[in-house]
Order: sequence, then C-alpha cells, then structure tokens
Amino acid sequence: MQKIAGSFASLALFVGIFVIYNGVYTIQETEQVIITQFGKPVGEPVISAGLHFKTPFIQEINSFEKRVLPWDGKSIAMPTKDKTYIEVDTFARWRIKDAMQFFQRLRDERSAQSRLDDILGSETRNAIAKHELIEIVRTTKDRKPVIDDELSQASERVGQFEPITKGRALIEQDILAQASEKLMDFGIQLLDIRLKRVNYNESVRENIYERMISERQQIAERFRSEGAGKAAEVMGNKERELQQIESEAYKTIQEIQGAADARATEIYASAYNQNKAAADFYEFQKTLETYIDVLGEETTLIMSTDSDLYRYLKFSEKKQTNPN
Repeated sequence: MQKIAGSFASLALFVGIFVIYNGVYTIQETEQVIITQFGKPVGEPVISAGLHFKTPFIQEINSFEKRVLPWDGKSIAMPTKDKTYIEVDTFARWRIKDAMQFFQRLRDERSAQSRLDDILGSETRNAIAKHELIEIVRTTKDRKPVIDDELSQASERVGQFEPITKGRALIEQDILAQASEKLMDFGIQLLDIRLKRVNYNESVRENIYERMISERQQIAERFRSEGAGKAAEVMGNKERELQQIESEAYKTIQEIQGAADARATEIYASAYNQNKAAADFYEFQKTLETYIDVLGEETTLIMSTDSDLYRYLKFSEKKQTNPN
C-alpha cells in the first residue's frame, strides 16, 4: 500500500508540476503577449514584463515584438511627373502599437511585412508620380545650389536648376502621413520612411548620358567659339599693327631716300656745274649710262641722225673713220 501511495503521490506531483508549467509564462522587456483560447483572443494584451499565469492546456500565448522593427522595400521602377523612369529603394521603421488589432488583422510579422510592401510601395509610387525628378533628388526647397557662371552662359538650360516647391524631405513626410492612416487599421505605427536610393532606370540611362554629353559639347563649343573669336581679334590687332609699322617704315625709307636723292642731286649739281667741261662730261656720262640700259646685243633702234641719243654714236663713228 505504501508503494502504491508513493506512486500516486509521485504521479500527482508530476501532474501538478506539468500543470503549473503549462499555466505559467514569462514576458521579456521586448515582448507583448496576446492570450488566445481555442484560437480566439482573451482579455487585453499583456505588455508588462515578468511572470504571468494562464489557464493550462486551454489558453496559448502569442508573443509580438515591442521594439522598433525595420522594413526594407524592394527597388521598384516607377515614372515621375516628367515621365522619367527611376528605380526607388525605400526604407522604413515601424512597431506594433495595438497588439490586439495586429493579431486580429495580421496574426504575425510575416503578414505585416507583406502588407507593408503593398501599402508603402503604393504610396511611394503615388508620391513619385506627382512630382518632377528634381523634387525627388533635392532634399529641401531652401537649399541654394552652386551654379557655375561660365557653364550657365553656355546655354539657357545648361547649369540651370528648376525651382522646386517641396523637396525630397517633404515628399517623404507626405508618404509617411498617407501610409500611417492605412496602417493604423492593422495596429501598426509607422515611425519613419526614407527614400534610401534613387537611380535612373536602365532604359533611360543611356538617354540621360547622351543628354549630359550634349550639354558638355555645348559648353566646349562655346569655349572654342570664344577662343576662335579671341584668336581672330589678336590676329587682327597683329595685322593692323604690322601694317602700321610697315607703313611708318616705308614712309621713313622714302623720306631717307628722298633726302639722299636730293643731296646726291645737289652734290652732282655742284660738281658738274663748275664749268662747261664738267657739264659736258656729266652729259656724256649720263648718255653712256643710258646706252648701257637701252642697248643690248639684240637691240634694234630706229632714230634720226639729229637726235640727242645718236649724237655720241655719230661722234664715235667719226673717230673710228678718222683715227688721225
């Protein structure tokens, strides 16, 4: 009997421990719990950390995070208002605010991530489609970009920035406001959302590169044009100064030559006008110089016998016929 009583006591102790084990649970600081009975929630969510009790075997605990959770969206291609296709990669932070509503609508975090993909992706597409690309790229509307004056003069649009009304920060706030209202129905509090990365779509990237090359070519062409104009100006100044120098040099040469000729004439006049013999010799010398310039081996002259040019030739013939 004692052995049977001991066996029953051991069994009762074991059953008691097992019942207590199934009726007691602990909650960590980072957890919140929903108690369900036959699949339906019972009571309010348990959010205080520590040791808690439930009905053994009948009730079950469903644990959820109290901490801030991340959501990393997929990179999605979407068009902007100016029909430029871009790939937007978003990131958000959220937490379970109403555990009861979250459990009734979504049950677990996997379903919550799927619903976040749908809602945040949809609101991001709507926001991107309402704004120009420059609004999404630039952070705030108060930022003043640095503009190169040289580049801005190359073309009306090169180096210029279109004015923006919002900027990326305000667009992110709009997405946050619109998505938060929808997620509150699921017991989710959306804390923040950011456009982590914005890239051009591969289909339009080549067109963007071609436009960038075209703009740089316009800038280069402007610099070449300015250089050619400056070179033409320098060459024009050089030619003008060269002509001026040559003109002044030619004027100086003519003045020097005129003065030299006048002085030579004066010297000749004073030398050959001293007496009649000197004048006759001068006349004879000049006539000989004229003969050298006019007469050649194949020269034929027709002149009268009384011409001045023939006079010395006639005199030479007389000397040859009467040598004595």
